[in-house]
Amino acid sequence: MRIGLSCVLGCLLASCGTSAPPSGLARVQAAGELRWGADLQGGDPYVFEDPSAPGGISGFEFELANAIAQELGVRARFVQQDWTNLVPALERGTFDLALNGLEVTPARAGSIAMTRPYYIFSAQLVTRRSDDTARSLSDLRGRRVGTLSSSFSYDLLRDSGVTIVPYEGNDEPYADLEQGRLDGVLLDDVIVARYGTTRQALHVVQDVDEGYYAGACRRSERDLCDAIDDALEAIAARGQLREILTRYQLANERQEALRTWTDEDTRELLHTRSQITFSVHHVKLFLQGALVTIGVSTASMLIAIVLGLWLALLRLYGRRPLQLLASAYVELFRGTPVLLQLYLLYFGIMPFARARMDFTFGTEYDALVAAILGLGLNYAAYESENYRAGFKAVPPGQLEAAQVLGMSTPLLLRRIMLPQALRVALPGVTNDFIALLKDSSLVSVITVVELTKHMQITAVDVRSWALPGALCAALYLAMSYPLARLSRRLEAKLERS
Repeated sequence: MRIGLSCVLGCLLASCGTSAPPSGLARVQAAGELRWGADLQGGDPYVFEDPSAPGGISGFEFELANAIAQELGVRARFVQQDWTNLVPALERGTFDLALNGLEVTPARAGSIAMTRPYYIFSAQLVTRRSDDTARSLSDLRGRRVGTLSSSFSYDLLRDSGVTIVPYEGNDEPYADLEQGRLDGVLLDDVIVARYGTTRQALHVVQDVDEGYYAGACRRSERDLCDAIDDALEAIAARGQLREILTRYQLANERQEALRTWTDEDTRELLHTRSQITFSVHHVKLFLQGALVTIGVSTASMLIAIVLGLWLALLRLYGRRPLQLLASAYVELFRGTPVLLQLYLLYFGIMPFARARMDFTFGTEYDALVAAILGLGLNYAAYESENYRAGFKAVPPGQLEAAQVLGMSTPLLLRRIMLPQALRVALPGVTNDFIALLKDSSLVSVITVVELTKHMQITAVDVRSWALPGALCAALYLAMSYPLARLSRRLEAKLERS
């Protein structure tokens, strides 16, 4: 009996010790679905909301994902993910396959398993037709060139001597190039055809390099990547890939190489690999970003303090129309997201104002001006409430006494009200400055590269969020902690008085 029990336990232990985790392919087949990640913001022709079927999805990669899933005998399930974080999300297990214009680069080939390519593109340089000095990338040394952050084109620009301006959308860089905020844009020909050369003022001046779109799997699931390779080979061989590309006006002679693509071609394409590690260079970039954060936050806070004080005075002591106007301002800026206000100011109001005034001087500083102005206008609404509370805290008897003594309203405000109101409002203003330091990270959406944006770019480069995130948090703490201490000292001083 003991021997039999020992045998059973031994077998169980042996089976536990030798059981291997299910492979990526087995897991996908057992689940009956292939989860694939992409970003709808990428738009036409990659993956986008189908305008003819609200709530539906369209795009050549959507059709390709369905074709791959069909080859694997499962169904495809789309998972929305921000494009710049596709690879970290894949490694985290959010989905099984990243399929969204993911270019083959040495850094990606060194960190994740990539499939054979399904599209061959050209990185094209676009400039203004009116700019005769910008005919090639070498002409743009020292000048501003826009591209998508963490892209193949971004890597091409790293050592080109240009000032890289990173964007998160496909259309915005061409809008800025057209308005003179940039001197060139380097992006894939797929994006150029839909968002760049559709503008009459822009044209392609150079095909800088050729690149490849490929799917990506986790390195631990090479078998799934191999199965997807076989699926792509079958889809290309029977002409289905070309049919999909033709439906989205993407078929061209360059894609003929995909029909006869071999495993040896894939090995050669993925042969060059690299792994960027966190270094002193990144620390310097973080410190530069911290200086931008401090500069933008301080300038914005100065605007907010001055404008907020005027808004509070108008609401309390202004004529009725001015009171209503100030109240409307506060409710408008407090009731709408600051991110939306930054978008409207940079991409809407500033270009409109420049066009109306025919004013083109200093367009390259528009993003910085919009960042400071946008945050300053938004925080002015909150500061006005701090000051209004301070004015309300002054005892009414002091006002009556000052009026009995014959003080005019401006003199009363300057000598009696303002000193006391500022003292009451000061802790709140300090707290708002700390909040503004953190909210300044939002200005990266209008191409201002501050601390958080440097952290995001570095995290994607080194394929880790831990160390860049920890350093970024430490720098924010180093900037905000002295302000927090100052706020507490002011509060203590106020209580004593």
